[in-house]
Amino acid sequence: MRHRQSGRKLKRTASHRRALLSALSTALLRHKRITTTVAKAKETRMVVEKIITRAKNAVAKVEAPAGGTTAGENAFDKIGGHARREVGRFIKDREVVSELFSTIAEKVATRPGGYTRIVKLGQRQGDGAEMAVIELVDFNTGKEASEKPATPAKKEKKAPAPKKAKKKTAEKKEKESEPSSEKPEKKSKKESR
Repeated sequence: MRHRQSGRKLKRTASHRRALLSALSTALLRHKRITTTVAKAKETRMVVEKIITRAKNAVAKVEAPAGGTTAGENAFDKIGGHARREVGRFIKDREVVSELFSTIAEKVATRPGGYTRIVKLGQRQGDGAEMAVIELVDFNTGKEASEKPATPAKKEKKAPAPKKAKKKTAEKKEKESEPSSEKPEKKSKKESR
């Protein structure tokens, strides 16, 4: 029995599980939204929330130093640098770490927690696994992403329609000209009877 054992094994060894969660966390922080299975999304949420909290607390301590300007610089070296190293042990991409400490930590500074959202999508077609989207709450990528592709898709559908209509009218004209020559033949057959 697994009493008081938190976390899911995800049918992986410890090293594979750590690598998987690291990759998913990096992708989530980079793209602000990813699609994965529900179990992986819930595990990723636990990891990402701790990382974001660490970055947010480090930025808050650096912005409000205890001493003067020199103390602020030292505080950044000690606190901000240490937090970056701790996050860097798990997130290997330096661009993602710098974005975490600059953009993401500033946006979630007033939020007391709950930085991510999981939305269930239903079952995957191939194996029936429950799928979900995990996204950062303060980044509204869902609305922006859905609006941008929808507009060009409509324009593309409208543009080919007149071309097809021209082809149909040209074909109709050809058919009209051909049956007119055939109609007299039919009439002549009917007349002969």
